[in-house]
Amino acid sequence: MKKLLFILLIFLTGLSSCVEEQNFDQWDDLEIIPTVEASILYVESPESVINDAPGAVWYIQTFNFDAFSEDFFAENVLDGVIVYELENTTSKDLEIIFEYLDDAGNVLDTEAFTIPPAPTAIIRRETTYGTPTGRSLDIIRNTSEIRVNASNFGDTTSTSSLPDPKVIFRSSAKFRLQLK
Repeated sequence: MKKLLFILLIFLTGLSSCVEEQNFDQWDDLEIIPTVEASILYVESPESVINDAPGAVWYIQTFNFDAFSEDFFAENVLDGVIVYELENTTSKDLEIIFEYLDDAGNVLDTEAFTIPPAPTAIIRRETTYGTPTGRSLDIIRNTSEIRVNASNFGDTTSTSSLPDPKVIFRSSAKFRLQLK
């Protein structure tokens, strides 16, 4: 019986020495900052549409875009970047303008691109928001619409010798959110 009590005492002492002191305040020190990425806009137009336009402006469209102004995003966004990619395989000199609008239709920010006729490389631009060298996050938080305006500075009769000539413009965003 003494041996059993001795073994039990050693076992219990061993158990108590293996338990670490718990820190229940770790939750306060936890930071959750995921990066979310999504497409914003994709527009593709064949050269024939550009040639058929009666004036220089061959495309203008305003898109409802409330993703940035949703409370969850607006309250938690830390910083981010919007990436634009434009590709022109037409015979046209083009200008494409992206405008970010608030609820009242006021222009908050603008990105303008001048694109020479084909053959050209894909134009890629990154615009940062919320960083010391970037633009204000208030632009993003207050955006409710995106307007795209495309103009033809070339003629309306020529056609590119490339197969399936068209212009493609797309944009995407990558933002960091503070969840805790």
